[in-house]
Amino acid sequence: MNKPVVLRFAPSPTGPLHIGGVRTALYNYLFAKQQKGRLILRIEDTDQNRYLEGAEAHIRESFKWLGISFDEGVEEGGPNGPYRQSERARQGIYRQYASQLVESGHAYYAFDTPEELEEMRNRLKAGGQKLVQYNYAVRPQMKNSLNMPPEEVKARLDAGEPYVIRMKMPRKEEIRFYDEVRQWVVFHSSQLDDKILLKSDGMPTYHLANVVDDYLMGISHVIRGEEWLSSTPLHVMLYRSLGWEDHIPVFVHLPLILNPDGKGKLSKRQAYKLGFPVFPINWQDPQNGELSVGFREAGYLPEALLNYLALLGWNPGTEEEVMSLDRLAELFSLEKINNSATNFDPLKLKWFNQVYLRSKDVEALLPMVKEELKKQELPLPSDEFLAGAIELLRDRVQFPAEFVTAAPYLYAAPEQYDEKTARKRWTPEAKQHIAALLEQLKMLENWDAAAIKATVDTYVETAGIRHGLILAPLRLLLTGQPKGPDMFAMAALLGKQACTARIEQAMNQLPLAA
Repeated sequence: MNKPVVLRFAPSPTGPLHIGGVRTALYNYLFAKQQKGRLILRIEDTDQNRYLEGAEAHIRESFKWLGISFDEGVEEGGPNGPYRQSERARQGIYRQYASQLVESGHAYYAFDTPEELEEMRNRLKAGGQKLVQYNYAVRPQMKNSLNMPPEEVKARLDAGEPYVIRMKMPRKEEIRFYDEVRQWVVFHSSQLDDKILLKSDGMPTYHLANVVDDYLMGISHVIRGEEWLSSTPLHVMLYRSLGWEDHIPVFVHLPLILNPDGKGKLSKRQAYKLGFPVFPINWQDPQNGELSVGFREAGYLPEALLNYLALLGWNPGTEEEVMSLDRLAELFSLEKINNSATNFDPLKLKWFNQVYLRSKDVEALLPMVKEELKKQELPLPSDEFLAGAIELLRDRVQFPAEFVTAAPYLYAAPEQYDEKTARKRWTPEAKQHIAALLEQLKMLENWDAAAIKATVDTYVETAGIRHGLILAPLRLLLTGQPKGPDMFAMAALLGKQACTARIEQAMNQLPLAA
């Protein structure tokens, strides 16, 4: 009988949620949905020295905005709680298994002081050792329970002497495990150190807590970043040493997401240099107050971001690109995850954002446009006007804010006019024709795009002039810009009174080209 599919995403609240972590969570989510399994959000907060206030809240708010939900977690509850490892540590869960490993001979107490550890490292470096680590070759010379009589160990423990519990890695053993992306992976134990499992403050390290919780929570698949591949041999050894070999999960280590130029792992510094975020939502560092703008605040839609991320390291095997979360879950499979790193392409992400923005109905876009008008301190028109503005600009914008920033003249008469266009187009002849056209436009009773265009066409034909002589300066007077959406549709939206007033105002204040 196949065991239930249970996955977990286990972030550490030591900083904001990075976009690489979002992709990891997304793949866990898609596979859980595809397999009709469960997804747990577990907070791995055992590193109290690096804990950052607000990081957990940032992680939770990010997932709410993204639309990635969990079946179990701190807020969701569930049968496997508590879901913060610090709370689980206070219950003694990890110490129990660390002690079991000591008793079975797979781990040991180490009483070495920081000074003694530093002396050991310096000695190894001076001797030209390539591996400067606490391992099988070093442990006989160190202060640990492997080199002490049981009575001395007990006395030190009873006296409250600080200690850690270290894993006793075998000296000569091949540790093999299968990874769904890389297939068979082999490490030799001689290259691995005796990692700390329980720290002197009583908190477990990531390695022990990770394995214990994955076992107790029935995790069937571990989908995580490539950086954890080198830790997997220790995790496999922990499963074996604790008698859980039949419960070793399926491992899936995801390839890196690289900077757009392919040089190095995607970093905040490089991303911001190129003008795109790396965090889902705004993050204000509590240590230095620095504000990092998130994808949400930069105007990206969550469905566009998730769609792009899903394809950043995975191929659906079809020609489809634009897919909902449900469709992605339907097609998702571990076998189609790439085994090589992928460059982050901000232009492709913008394309996805534009596609999703175009597909939204007016009712969904109205609140976004109103929010931007508020930010720009511009007057708020009627919903009917805004609906017309959205339809006018829908195919020209990539971000919701551009419904305002790309066409501020829709919401207020221009105060400045493009100098280059004015020098070239605003000639005495153009002004003469615009003045004559304006009188005809004032007489229009049916002010719609077709009637405005017909009036202009008739005037051009009657005057025997080129359209260009009158269209470019007319747009300049109405908007202050040389380019924009369809001018007749725009004029219809602005209304007769606004258009005629703008033309008259510009004719009075805009100097003619020499």
